[in-house]
Amino acid sequence: MAKPNFSFQKKQKELERKKKNEEKLQRKLSKNSAPADENGLEAPVEEESN
Repeated sequence: MAKPNFSFQKKQKELERKKKNEEKLQRKLSKNSAPADENGLEAPVEEESN
């Protein structure tokens, strides 16, 4: 019977964890960059004129 390749499994698990954390970070950043008003709609971006 063949031995399981634990190092491969460990690497795959680490890659999945990193991918999940990246997706979570992207969701956080996109959530913070587009603030919502009380109704849950995105607030319009106001431009300053000089």
